[in-house]
Amino acid sequence: MSDEVRLVPWGEDDFWLLRRTNSPEMTAHLGGPESEEKLTDRHRRYREPAAGRMYRVVLAGGGETVGSVGFWEREWRGGTVWETGWAVLPEFQGRGLAARAARAVVEEARAAGRHRWLHAYPKVTHTASNGVCERAGFTLLGPVEFEYPMGHRITCHDWRFDLSGEDG
Repeated sequence: MSDEVRLVPWGEDDFWLLRRTNSPEMTAHLGGPESEEKLTDRHRRYREPAAGRMYRVVLAGGGETVGSVGFWEREWRGGTVWETGWAVLPEFQGRGLAARAARAVVEEARAAGRHRWLHAYPKVTHTASNGVCERAGFTLLGPVEFEYPMGHRITCHDWRFDLSGEDG
């Protein structure tokens, strides 16, 4: 039987989850751990999003937090799109939870309206996150170059989900 997940809006008491996902293991594809100051700023942004939303990913049956997922605005190729990203704690990886969380956040982004497209940009070498995109129903558009973190060039895959339900 598969684990079902639900999304809980990010709250004041969720800073511990940012710390757990800030380990070298969890940030290997993101340029490494962030400083305490950057984590504090991220926590503030997660609680008071200007556009988009962050969530704790919780097992529906028992209420245990397994990770985070969210969506936010990004300027992309002459327009504004939603971008998404996720993190699943190491002890819960390999159970399909990230793909379930990604499918759930698709529905949240669709309900938020505003933009037709939801994109994810995992590093091309991040096999697990690219697999999540595929299992969650995103379409691979191809490789793109990013600077993340600042001063560090990386090649990512551009995965896109059509929130309108149309193809194109």
